[in-house]
Amino acid sequence: MSAGEACAQSAPAVTSPTEAGSQAGDTAPVKPAAASQSDDQAAEVVVTAERRATSLQRTSVAATVLTAQDLVKKSVNSVEQLQFSTPSLTVNTSGQANSFNIRGIGKAEISSSVGVGVITYRDGVATFPGYFQREPYYDIASVEVLRGPQGTFAGGNATGGAVFINEANPNFDGVHGFATGQYGNYNDVKFQGAINLPLSDTLALRFATNVERRDTFFHVSGPWTGNPGDLRSYSGRASLLWQPTSQLRVVLKGDYNNIDVGGYPGSPAAATYDPFEVSANADLSGRDEFGRISLNVSYDFDSGIVLRSISGYQHGTLQETLDYDGTSTTSYFFKDFVHERIWSQEFNLLSPSTGPFTWLVGAYYQNDKFIFPVGGYLLQQPAGGFDYSLEGNNPHTSLAGFGQVGYQLTSRLQATFGLRYSRMTTRNNFAFHVPEYGINKTQNDFYAYKKATGKIALNWTVDSNNFLYAFVATGSKSGGLNGPPLFDNVTPPAFKAEEVTDYELGWKATLLNGHLRTQLGGYYNRYKNFQVTIYDPSGKSVSAFYNVTTPTALYGVEASAQGSFGAFGFDFASAFSHSSLGTFFAFDPRVAHTGVCDSTTGPATSTGCIDLTGRSQTYAPRFTLSVGAQYAFPLSDGASLTPRVDFAHISSAWGTLFQKAERGDYLAERNIVNAQLTLQKGGWTIAGFGTNLTDQHYIGSINGLRRLPGSPRQYGVRVTRNF
Repeated sequence: MSAGEACAQSAPAVTSPTEAGSQAGDTAPVKPAAASQSDDQAAEVVVTAERRATSLQRTSVAATVLTAQDLVKKSVNSVEQLQFSTPSLTVNTSGQANSFNIRGIGKAEISSSVGVGVITYRDGVATFPGYFQREPYYDIASVEVLRGPQGTFAGGNATGGAVFINEANPNFDGVHGFATGQYGNYNDVKFQGAINLPLSDTLALRFATNVERRDTFFHVSGPWTGNPGDLRSYSGRASLLWQPTSQLRVVLKGDYNNIDVGGYPGSPAAATYDPFEVSANADLSGRDEFGRISLNVSYDFDSGIVLRSISGYQHGTLQETLDYDGTSTTSYFFKDFVHERIWSQEFNLLSPSTGPFTWLVGAYYQNDKFIFPVGGYLLQQPAGGFDYSLEGNNPHTSLAGFGQVGYQLTSRLQATFGLRYSRMTTRNNFAFHVPEYGINKTQNDFYAYKKATGKIALNWTVDSNNFLYAFVATGSKSGGLNGPPLFDNVTPPAFKAEEVTDYELGWKATLLNGHLRTQLGGYYNRYKNFQVTIYDPSGKSVSAFYNVTTPTALYGVEASAQGSFGAFGFDFASAFSHSSLGTFFAFDPRVAHTGVCDSTTGPATSTGCIDLTGRSQTYAPRFTLSVGAQYAFPLSDGASLTPRVDFAHISSAWGTLFQKAERGDYLAERNIVNAQLTLQKGGWTIAGFGTNLTDQHYIGSINGLRRLPGSPRQYGVRVTRNF
């Protein structure tokens, strides 16, 4: 079925709750919907992120769930498109990294020194934090987006939310699969496919692939032109399922991605012309090569207790060269060649899902290391600035224990309590070089952080159609180390960890005899020690991270609905939000300034010291909306023709706290219209599709001196054969 806060489908395309649960990983089976449910009712939506499969309408979490069918119908094939189907979420791609934020909390700064507030998992394994995010969505069972602090039931500690991507698993249901071919404008050629091969009653394999070649969206004037933006993407996955008994289940997966984009062209941040018209005077290139191995082992004891182990190893190589100011007149040049390696291990022990008392305990360890080889990191600046390079490594570790218990106080009232204790560390082992001034400095610093976070919730099942919840949850994101001073001996102090306290109320209802499902919630967050970096484009100093020590307030309301009425289906999701920065003063380095500007006291009267108190968070739009509708027209011989239209709106936001529109800080609203016309007969599907049909040329993000656009209008034809 179409997902919670996503899309309700017509009967021929419905996925049952049992299917959704079995594909989403090693989760407990989900009971089928009641026999009285008619074919055109909105089927139950399953959420598995809490390490057991539960009904979204009976879970005290603000979440969006997109099934495999939803991803195709709503043209969600990468993380960037996810924001157009999920309330309160923004994804701002800045070259080979992104700023992923939920409710204005996440990661607004592109740096390996800063952690993420929104963690992305693939099959339970926390993926690269902010980098290597262009991995395409293919052969996916579901995507679950949880909003608010997470961490008492899985993996890492998240302040803004978590995204759980569940790839399709092998099964024993015979040989089957699919093959999809696509062609569109910009000479976009794509192939996706998967095949499931049961080798015996206990062993099954699944292979899947995604290959895409596309010409650039950009027109690049000289002096350097090349082919920046040409996409060459190759991905593959092999999965093995071994289930020797009904109690033991082992899933081993390997993913590989080689994504070459030919470079990331950008135009000056303050430019007013078309963002796809760019100039460059430096070589442009950009390629990500990365892979992941995950091992998911679960054992069901006779008592009903489940023991699970989730192991992961990931390695990636990022390579990019870019014209850092986006012009052909000045010589800002940046080169980056970095390796990232992550080991992770998680253990869960889960109680049976039945009975008045349920519980989960877990342990988690992650070691994440960035490696900068000699000659791999170089910034070259024009006259008046300075060139510098660095080499070394930046390792991070996370060690945590967590648990969550639930107790049925009455037949309708349940209390849950979760607790997490984390210890996080980071090191800077770097050598910095500034050849113009003969500067060669080293840094060997260490930072450690310990924190307990948790969640307390009350869940009230009013009746079979109404569910209310209220909770208080806390989350944290580790602090880190600033780089060494290059021109003096005043080392910036380490920046502190971010902490958030989230208060939420929610109501989930099933109406009109099961044809309509709704979710309504409100939240209030106190966000302490927001991490800010001030970039100096003049090149006179290296960026430093600061904390907004007084709490920042963020609050809002989110509403969504999914309806299924025979051949007609629709979905709706919207959010209103507000943010107000705590007390904070800073120099805008793009403007002349003198004297000293203390981040907590100012003074506001000194030259250029700006009071930023009360300003909205970066990349935090006030209003987001997504709405979609479809109607399945029956044809002869069991065929159907289904037109579908989706509209998404993300209101304007600011790319920096200084909020200077004349300097390019303003990100205009995005209004995205997608449409599909799908002809289905038997195992064949032919679809004509279009995304961003109005061809809005919008700025996706601000990265230093450059602005980078989102994707323009794309359209084409897709043919799929299921077998």
